[in-house]
Formats: sequence, structure tokens, C-alpha cells
Amino acid sequence: MINASNLNSIMSTTQQGSGLKTYFKTPEGRYKLKYEKTHPSGLLHYSLGKAVTQVTLAHLKDKPVHAMSSSSSSIGISSGVKSAAAKLLGGGNGSRALSFVGGNGSSKSSSGVTKVGSLGSPYTNSYAPNLNFDGKGTYLIFNVGDAIFISDLNSPDKDPIKSIHFSNSYPVSHAFDPDAKDGHDFLIGRCTSIAWVPNGDGIFVVAHADGNMYVYEKSKEGSGDPSFPVIKDPTQFSVSHARYSKNPISRWHICQGSINSIAFSSDGGYVATVGRDGYLRVFDFKTEQLICGGKSYYGALLCCTWSMDGKYILTGGEDDLVQVWSMEERKIVAWGEGHSSWVSGVAFDSYWSAPNTDGTAENIVYRFGSVGQDTQVLLWDLEMDELVVPMRRAHGGSPTMSTGSQSAHWDQTYPVGTLRPAPSMRDVPKLSPLVVHRVHTEPLSGLIFTQEYVLTACREGHIKIWTRPNSSNDSQSTASDSLSGSGLKEKPLFSSKVASLGYKQ
Repeated sequence: MINASNLNSIMSTTQQGSGLKTYFKTPEGRYKLKYEKTHPSGLLHYSLGKAVTQVTLAHLKDKPVHAMSSSSSSIGISSGVKSAAAKLLGGGNGSRALSFVGGNGSSKSSSGVTKVGSLGSPYTNSYAPNLNFDGKGTYLIFNVGDAIFISDLNSPDKDPIKSIHFSNSYPVSHAFDPDAKDGHDFLIGRCTSIAWVPNGDGIFVVAHADGNMYVYEKSKEGSGDPSFPVIKDPTQFSVSHARYSKNPISRWHICQGSINSIAFSSDGGYVATVGRDGYLRVFDFKTEQLICGGKSYYGALLCCTWSMDGKYILTGGEDDLVQVWSMEERKIVAWGEGHSSWVSGVAFDSYWSAPNTDGTAENIVYRFGSVGQDTQVLLWDLEMDELVVPMRRAHGGSPTMSTGSQSAHWDQTYPVGTLRPAPSMRDVPKLSPLVVHRVHTEPLSGLIFTQEYVLTACREGHIKIWTRPNSSNDSQSTASDSLSGSGLKEKPLFSSKVASLGYKQ
């Protein structure tokens, strides 16, 4: 058996052989590589490229139990959308529901509903006989090829503790519901993106490559035929509701082409989507109205996320830029330049707080990170008071050629529901990264911040867990690595409801 010291030695040797360092420096200290997680080495290589690895963090409310009721509430999933039950954690007759969501909610089928609890989608599952649960209840769930793997976040074991293999499908996206009142709900799908609505009492949305997004209620049955009307104008946003009180309860036609990612504000009031057409769109989820949005500088947008206070949205995509959107201003307020390839993941670090430099008032500084296909993780600090707004172009200046038309001036306003064109490079303040560090040998696909760790994942299914400076889990921290005036806020892993914001209308 490999102990922790031997594991660290092996990791150090491996990283040096690949030219990668086991730490990276920031002004507050070093982030050190603690653990690595991956799939079993025997996994057939040909299946790896079928789906890009995504990582979900599941914080269970209690330890896995060995005896739960075998009955489970039905998650009604209609036509083309399969559901399957599996034991996510635990043994014996214990169960954690896994819903397998795929296909297209608008497809016609007489297959009816597959209830959770039945084997609606063929799969096999296995796990190590000597499970070591530490009681903290935080697990990594990630997809590789035709399988879902589950690892204990706080265990030094590199291999997963459990795997679920699907015989005829490749899981692409997944989501865990931290607000579930009747257990732990986890969705798995072969659609482009899935998200639970925060404080939504079992409501979740599923996005597809055809530009449609479907809304489901966990408590409702599925319909074999949702009977949504034909989309008359595929270029326009539209919402249709089901004729019957069954799933899916509504269809949102967002855009032409794929919806690549969706993200909810922490209070569940707004949902952001990014897609193949290069547009960010922000909707009021309750009123089903488009609020604002705009075009990337170039190409598709691939990822998006919200700040905890709901004031800012990050996007990344094929233009190698990280866009910072302001909900108050309803426009891009900064561009992050530093990646040399597509940006595939963005995340705010809500556990980091800036030093109080003047001793009287707290400076509002946002720390966020990004990962890309250039195998690098970048950390950024956003301080709005320090942004230098570019000078307005002189009257009669030459138009930009970024989108084929002259870009809007910095102070130009747009009415609610309007999508902005791509701005000119000269009209948007630029951010430089605080840290640029190559962390993997393969293109990256995901980034997660927790109170004690930073997690990076590559598209081939390898995950690295980095301890923060002065982390309680980093017993080898030295005085030179300690925080100088900054600290970690005591915040929950999943946010509670926040007050609604008075955005411009």
C-alpha cells in the first residue's frame, strides 16, 4: 500500500519528468499539488475521445447509508430521455438516484416514462471493496468515455472508489443538486449541459445542440409526446409550454446551433447561456424574458459562470479571451488576455478575499480563474475601481473590422432584451493574469474552487487537487508560503439565497 509520503514522492518525480511543477506561486503564497485523481489505467483509449471530461463536486449531507427505502420518487423524463437508478455511494440496498438525460425533449416517441428505480438504461457499476469514507462527504464525479467515476475528494487514493459504465451511451454532462430535500439527486446526460435551478425545489434545465433548452420538474411524470409547436423562426428566442402537466414543462428555443453551456445566478433568478453562435444571453428565469447579452470578439463561446453576488458573468471561448460582463451595465467591462488557445473553463473563487489595503474600507476585488486548451490555468484579480476605460475614438475615426461594422462606444446604452454586437478591442479595458501556470500535459476542461483546494481537470480524465496557501490540509506549509494580509472566508460550498439585485431595466 502506498502511503502519503510515497505518493507525494511519486507525484513529484512524475511531474518533473513531464516538465510540470508541483506548485505555483501567487502573491499570497504557494498553491501545492496534493492529490491526483484519474480513471483506471485499463480503460480502453479509443473511448476517451468520445466525450470531454467534466467534473462535478458532490457534497453529501451525511455519510453514505446502507439501508434506504428501495422506492424512489419518479423523475418524469419524456421521449428520448432515459433515466436510470444506481447506487451512487454505499453498499447493500442503499441507493442514490442517478438520472440519465439524453436525446431531445421534443422528439416524438411512444416509449413513455422510465421510472427511477428501474434499469431504463443498461449499465454496470462496480466499486472497490475497501471503501474509506472520511465523514466529510465530498466526492468528485467525472466522466471518461462511456463511464462515470466517483472519487473521495479527501482521500489520497488516485483511483476512483466506484464506476458506472453505460453500454450504449457516452455521458457528457452531469449536475448535483445540493438543495435536494429528499436525498441526493444527481443528473447524468448526453446533452450539452445540465443545471439544477438553485432553490428551485427539484426543477432543472437541459440544453441541447439544436439550440433548445428544456425545463423539467423532478416531481412530475414524463410525456411520450410533449406536443410543442413547430418553431416558426429559428433565429428568434421563444418559449413554449407543454399542453399537459408533464415533463418537459417548457421548451426555450435559444438560438440556432448548439448551446454549449448554461449557468444560473446563485439565487436562481437568472440563467446565462453561451453557444456556437458566439453570443452570451442572460434571461430572467421566472418571467422567461431575455435581459441582455452580446457577441464574442471571435468564434463560439464555450463556458460561463456567475459571481456569487450576481453582479458579474465570466465567459470564455474560441477567441482565447476571458470576457467579464457586468449585469448592472449590461455589457463587457473587461477582457482577460493571457491564453494562447481556446478557453474551456471559467470560475470565480468565492473563498478568496483581498487584503484590506487602506485599513478602513474593504476593496471590492474578485479573484477568478480560467483554464484552456493551452494546458494552462490562469488566475486573475478584478478590481473595478482600477480598470482604465479606454479613451473614446475621435469623431470620424476609422471603423473597426472585428464584426464588419463599427463597434459601440463605451457609454452607449441598449434597451432591455437587446444583444450587443462585438465591441472593438480598443473600447474594452484589458486585464493581465496574476498567474499563468501549465498544470497538465493535455488540454484542460474544468476548474473548481473550494474552501481548501483548487481543482483542475484535463479532457482526458486526469484531475489535480491543489492546496491553498495556509490550508489546514497543507501540513508542510512554511512561513514564506503564508498569507500576507489575505485570508479565506468561511463560506459554504454551495451558496444560500442572496438578495435580488436592482439591475437596469
